[in-house]
Amino acid sequence: MTVADVFHELYGRAAEGVWAAPGRVNLIGEHTDYNDGFVMPFALPHTTLAAAGHRDDGVLRLHSGSPDVPGEVVELPLAELAPGRADGWADYPAGVVWALRDAGYPVGGADLHFASTVPHGAGLSSSAALEVATALALSDLYGLGIERGELAVLCRRAENAYVGAPTGIMDQTASACCTSGHALFLDTRDLSQRQVPFDLAAHGLRLLVVDTRVKHAHSDGEYGKRRAGCEAGAAALDVPALRDVPYAELPAALARLEDPEVRRLVRHVVTENERVERTIALLSSASDVRAIGPVLTEGHASLRDDFRVSCPELDLVVDTALAAGALGARMTGGGFGGSAIVLTEEAAVATVTSSIDKAFASAGYPAPRVFPAVPSQGAHRVS
Repeated sequence: MTVADVFHELYGRAAEGVWAAPGRVNLIGEHTDYNDGFVMPFALPHTTLAAAGHRDDGVLRLHSGSPDVPGEVVELPLAELAPGRADGWADYPAGVVWALRDAGYPVGGADLHFASTVPHGAGLSSSAALEVATALALSDLYGLGIERGELAVLCRRAENAYVGAPTGIMDQTASACCTSGHALFLDTRDLSQRQVPFDLAAHGLRLLVVDTRVKHAHSDGEYGKRRAGCEAGAAALDVPALRDVPYAELPAALARLEDPEVRRLVRHVVTENERVERTIALLSSASDVRAIGPVLTEGHASLRDDFRVSCPELDLVVDTALAAGALGARMTGGGFGGSAIVLTEEAAVATVTSSIDKAFASAGYPAPRVFPAVPSQGAHRVS
């Protein structure tokens, strides 16, 4: 059945529309967004669909078709929505409703049913896709006309304040604002954007996503510890954010930091911002796109050794892919599991994929999921 069919079966009426919001892959720029830095994500073809209809009784009803969550409809009175309710997966769409209302938008009740092809817990922003699909549906249902950038900001507030996950702005902006065939250069301080053409197929290349199937949770303590460490580094260096530490002055800045853990975090963020700028320069010039491969690999080493958010499965993907001839590879997303990306010649896809599968089998890990990442459309109304 379609999402509209399931909506009708659940709520006894036709949906007023169906909206889609994609997951994302971050090409480069990891753990820089909450440091006012640079990121470069693109949208995946995998989406969360939201079939929706408005209600006039102040009640929010939510249902997910995901096999990972309970199958019953979650019913929440709008007047009782508040941070800290702990309604599980429903916190994400409920948080969006709360954020919209808290910002002064006249959002009433709604019935929503969700179905998703974005892998959950794979570092591909399934939560942001859920939030953005909800926000776009409600914006259209209630005629709010919210601009996409503001939509992303409201969704981040829902995740930060309502859910309690200390994420940056990248995931929601990518889901809301990316365009087909492009990567999105986002300055997370002023939220300025630039769509950068990213057509690997024209160069005989593929970017593979390797989902290790190792689950992670952004709201756990490790993510928060790193964010706090970055803030401590900025305070010690007397700058508003680590974005303000010039790459050329990094050695001097590191010499001022006494805590070795903070020093590592600072080094990663500053060098990662420089890697984003280098990648944009390579993609925007006549240079061979293949030159971004080593930049991706540099980013993984920094995430593994300095930021310490990799894991054995992610490292195995990167090491195996490079040994099999890939041009570059790195973990993507928040870390502690999730996915890696691999840049490879199109002719080498089968060899690289087979090598990774064999390496996981030899290590006794569950088989990873491997699929090509194609820059796709951002959030939109389907029907």
